[in-house]
Amino acid sequence: MAANDDAGRGPVSRGGIARQPLFAVGAVLLGSFLANFDSRLTTVGLPDLRGAFSLSFDEGAWLSTAGIGSQIFIAPAVAWLATVFGLRRVLGIPSLVYAVVSLIIPFVRDYPTLIALSVAHGLLLGTFVPATLMIVFRNLPTHWWIPAIAIYSIRVGFAFDTSTSLVGFYVEHLGWQWLYWQGMVIAPLMGLMVYLGTPNEPVNRALLREADWGGMLLLGASVSMIYAGLDQGNRLDWLGSGTVMALLAGGIVLFAGFLINETLVRQPWAHVNVLFSRNIGLSLVVILLYTLTSLSNSTLVPNFLATIGLLRPEQSGLLLLTYGALPMFVLVPISIWLLRHFDTRLVVVLGFSSFAAANLWGTQLTHDWAREDFIGIVLLQAIGQSLTLLPLIITAVSNSDPSRATAFAAYIQIMRLGGAEIGVALMGTWLRVREQIHSYYLGQHIITGDVDVVRMLKQLADHFAAHGAGAAQARAVGTLASFVQREANVLAYIDGFWLCFWLAMTALGFIALITRAPPGPFTPEPFGFAKMVLRKCGVSVV
Repeated sequence: MAANDDAGRGPVSRGGIARQPLFAVGAVLLGSFLANFDSRLTTVGLPDLRGAFSLSFDEGAWLSTAGIGSQIFIAPAVAWLATVFGLRRVLGIPSLVYAVVSLIIPFVRDYPTLIALSVAHGLLLGTFVPATLMIVFRNLPTHWWIPAIAIYSIRVGFAFDTSTSLVGFYVEHLGWQWLYWQGMVIAPLMGLMVYLGTPNEPVNRALLREADWGGMLLLGASVSMIYAGLDQGNRLDWLGSGTVMALLAGGIVLFAGFLINETLVRQPWAHVNVLFSRNIGLSLVVILLYTLTSLSNSTLVPNFLATIGLLRPEQSGLLLLTYGALPMFVLVPISIWLLRHFDTRLVVVLGFSSFAAANLWGTQLTHDWAREDFIGIVLLQAIGQSLTLLPLIITAVSNSDPSRATAFAAYIQIMRLGGAEIGVALMGTWLRVREQIHSYYLGQHIITGDVDVVRMLKQLADHFAAHGAGAAQARAVGTLASFVQREANVLAYIDGFWLCFWLAMTALGFIALITRAPPGPFTPEPFGFAKMVLRKCGVSVV
């Protein structure tokens, strides 16, 4: 790092630097991966959970919404809670309670009880990821920051690429219960590592007396209600549903109340003026665009293979594991090296360019594409995952004001978790609407009596005649309709890749507006020829 990193420990904890930083890094690893794995497992494995709990489609949809919505509710406040009560209290006991809840849920068959436990499960899980960044900056020496943040940042792509395989493995070999029981094993281990890797901190009673509880409740409730409305909107037909309208309107009203609250209270918890810094605001926008762009990895590829390729999770998951997750073990060290020697904006440009190339490639797909045809796309997405979120977080942190750390942490958690889940809901709507549009236009070209249509129906009827002449014509019509639906779905996924491509290009435009960060612990150190030139010019480098 550059010499301008004074002895600077950064925003260390009141208990000092951790004596056993490896345990703190282990806690970061387990906490962040558990949170993302758990969210993805209950989403990818939802069909199996519906069957196991004997839930209807609607009940299963609310089960997923309750679990993720409660994470969004608590996540913005975790940084403040960790600052006041200390990381041991925020993560230690909740990790044990989380393990108990994870153990109990598979035995529950009463739906209201299941929803209540899912909400508690999500609230506890929502503390893990935000607290891991606090562990990095408050308890680790400066030279550990980039590797630890790298672990934090790649968890998203790694969870995307491995969760599908893991769901298939659990369901096929261990039992669906392990979708929950993995937390029973991992969470206590994480809590132990937090205890060993972080110092004991007293409760900050001065901050506690000035707590802006109203602001925390208003922001958490507003964002979680908006998420629930968007998540259920695709299923309940948006404006045609009173439930969806009530959730969205209520969330917007509560968010307006939060903004008013932050201007009136004496000690605002997360005042919006933290966003007025040019680089901070732009960084958060680009983080949001990253969560939307990466939907091509988390949604489009596995969903295409399931919908068009008719593959089970364990079958499509092998592709994502082999060419998406495993390459990250090589790509992340490369990303760390690049960030130590090059401007973060350059690394982000490389990452988004990889996403753009992968999505542009995806626009060429047809119904004939098999699992192996996606290898190049998944590899490019792995590069994008490894070179995008890590430098974005470092860019945002490098430009942030330490005195406003908890406010900044609140908004970055909204962009990270809320943006990702809202993006998934909106992508589902985009695919559904585009499929309907393409189905309509394709249907315009299938006219009764048309020569091509008659020939196709005759060929299909002749094929089915060997299995029963009476039903051959009906089966031919049904098969032709399924062909139209299949092609409409393929065109919808192509539109999805185009959408992600233009989101990546938009992100590149916003990156061009971000200025150089002020000198600090993340300032890159020149190397080789550039380092020699700087020394001859009298510029001090490490």
